[in-house]
Amino acid sequence: MAYGYADRILRVDLNTHRTWTEPLLPTEVLRKYIGGTGLALYYLAKETPAGAKAGDPEVPLIFMTGPLAGTRAPSSANYVVVSLHYDIPYAPGAGHAHGFWAAFLKHAGYEGIIISGASEKPVYLVIDDNRIELRDAQAFWGHGTRETERLIKRELGAEEDQFSVACIGQAGEARLHGAMIKNDRNHGAGKGSPGAIMGCKKLKAIAVRGTGDVAIAHRDGFLDTVAQWEANLFVADEGCTTPLGALWHDGGMTRQHKVMADRGMTAVKNLTDYEFGRAFSQAYMDACKEWIVTPKPSYNCKIACAYDLKITSGQFAGFTASMCGGGEPFEGAAGMIGVIDPGQMIALTDLYDDIGIEAGHGGSLMGMVFEAYNRGIITKEDTGGLDLTWGNYEAYTELVQQMIERRDFGGKLTGDMKDVARALGAEDLLVHVKGASINIHDWRPRWAKLLSQIVAGTGACHQIESPRLHTDELKREVGDKPEKVFDGQKKKLWEDNLGVCMFACSGVKHVLPLAAKSVATATGWNDFTEEDALRVGERTINLMRLIAVSRGFTKSNEFDVGKRLLEAPTGGPAAGVTMAPHLEEMVNRYYAVAGWDVNSGCPKQATIKRLDMEDVANWLGIA
Repeated sequence: MAYGYADRILRVDLNTHRTWTEPLLPTEVLRKYIGGTGLALYYLAKETPAGAKAGDPEVPLIFMTGPLAGTRAPSSANYVVVSLHYDIPYAPGAGHAHGFWAAFLKHAGYEGIIISGASEKPVYLVIDDNRIELRDAQAFWGHGTRETERLIKRELGAEEDQFSVACIGQAGEARLHGAMIKNDRNHGAGKGSPGAIMGCKKLKAIAVRGTGDVAIAHRDGFLDTVAQWEANLFVADEGCTTPLGALWHDGGMTRQHKVMADRGMTAVKNLTDYEFGRAFSQAYMDACKEWIVTPKPSYNCKIACAYDLKITSGQFAGFTASMCGGGEPFEGAAGMIGVIDPGQMIALTDLYDDIGIEAGHGGSLMGMVFEAYNRGIITKEDTGGLDLTWGNYEAYTELVQQMIERRDFGGKLTGDMKDVARALGAEDLLVHVKGASINIHDWRPRWAKLLSQIVAGTGACHQIESPRLHTDELKREVGDKPEKVFDGQKKKLWEDNLGVCMFACSGVKHVLPLAAKSVATATGWNDFTEEDALRVGERTINLMRLIAVSRGFTKSNEFDVGKRLLEAPTGGPAAGVTMAPHLEEMVNRYYAVAGWDVNSGCPKQATIKRLDMEDVANWLGIA
C-alpha cells in the first residue's frame, strides 16, 4: 500500500481513446520529488520527445496532486498542471489550482493523470472511482467554463457537490495564449497556458468523483501534527509579518486590498499611475462593504480566501461573480486597462474566468494595447473604430470577443505577446518576463519578488513567500536578496509538491517542520527530515532549469524582461528607484548560490551529482 499516496497513475491516450492505469513510481523516486510540481516535471522530463513543442500531440499534459492532497492536512486541495510552456518555447509550465478536484481525484484512487495524443473531436474524461470513460463533448464545445460545469454535471445526473469538473472555456478552445483551466467555479490553473494545450488535445473537461480515502501510515501522529499546523495557520513564523492566510481569510481581498495599494503594488493602467491604484483598491473595498460576500472554502480549508460576490447595486445589480482569493484577477482584468467602477471590475473578472483566460496574461496584453492607444501609438483606424480610452468597458468586452473569434483588431492580438507588441510598435510598454505574463501585481517596489519572477523556472510565477521578505524588501539595496530568493524558492517549491495551498504555508509558524513531519507520518518515512524537504525543493528548481537548458535556454534569456518592469515607478514608496542597474549582479549571485554555471545558467555537474539527478540530466542530454 502506498501510504499518503494513491497507488496508481491514470494514463489517457487521446489518439486511440484508450485509458489504463499503472503503478505509482518507486519509493526512491517519490522521496526525491514527493509529488505535485516535482513529480510532474520528472515525468515531463522523461517522456517529452526531443524537439517537441507545446501543444504537439506527443507532449504529455500532466495533472498531479501530492501526498497530502485529500487528507486532513490544512487546505489539502492543491493540484498542478504541467506541460511544456505554451508561451516560452524552452520552458516547462506549471499552473496550480485548488477547490475540490485534487481531493476527489485522490479519493478516486489516482495520484495523477498523464494525457497524451489529441482527439479528432471534442471529448471529456469522466473518472468515477474505478469507472473511467471518455465521452463526446461536442455539445459543450463553445460554452464557457461556468456553463460547461453545469451541463456536464447535469449529463452525469450528479448533485452539485458530487463531481468536480476541471474544464476550458472559449479561450482554451481557440488555443489562445494565456488560456487557463477552471474548476469549481472559483479556482483555476493558468501559468503556462494549460488551457490552450487542453484545447490542442480537444479535451474539454475532466469530471471527477471519488468516494474513497487516503491511507495514512501513522494516523495518530499524522492527526496530531496537522492539528498543530491548522492551529498555527494565522500565527506568524519567526522573521515574518502576518501570514497570507490571516490576511486573506474569508474573502480577505474584499477588506485588505489596500495592503497592495499602500505598497505601490496595485497593477493599474499598465503600471503607470500610483494614485489611480490607491483609488482602485479603495473603490473595490468600499463596494464590497455594501455587497454580499460569501466565503467559498476549498477542501478542508479554514482560510476560505475564495468567495462569491453578489452585486446589489448599480449596473450589474443581482449578478453574482465567483472570485478566487487573490487580487490578481481584478487587477489584470480591470485595473490594467483603467476600469475603476467596481461593478465593471467584477463583471470583467468573471468574464475572464468564464472564457478561461488568465488575468495576468490579459492584463499584460490589454494594458499594453490600451496604453498604446492613449499615447497615440495606435489610433481608431488601427482598432477598427474601437475607442480604447482608459476604462472603456464596452470597447474592452468587444475586443475580448474579437480575440476569441480571431477577427478584426482583436484577431491581431492572439499570438505571442512580444510579436503582438512589436507589430503595434509598443514593445517598450509590454509587461512580461521571457515573453509571458507575470503574477499581475506591480513588483517593482519589491526587488526580491521581482527577481524571483524573473528567474522562476516555469515562467514568471510565485516561487517565494512574501511575509518573510517584507522588511528587507523595503530596503532599496541588493543586500542578500539573491540568496534569500534561492532559499525561499527551496521552501516554496517543496510546498508546491505536497498537495496543499500556498496560503496554508506562507508565513505560518513552524510550517517547515510541521509539513515535513506530516509527510513522514502520512507515508511512513520515519527518517524524513526538514533537510530532506528543502532538498526536494532544490531538486524541483533544478528540474525546471535542466528542462529549459535542454530546450535551448541561454543566460541571455534571463534578461528578456519587459522594459516597463525595469523602469522606476513614478509614484508611491519606490518612486524614482529601479532594480535595473543591479539585475546582472543579482542573477550572477543567484547562480552562485544555486550551484549553476555563471556563464550559461546550467546546473553544474557537482550540483547535479549532489542532488542525485544524473538520470534526469542524462535523459535530457546534459553532460
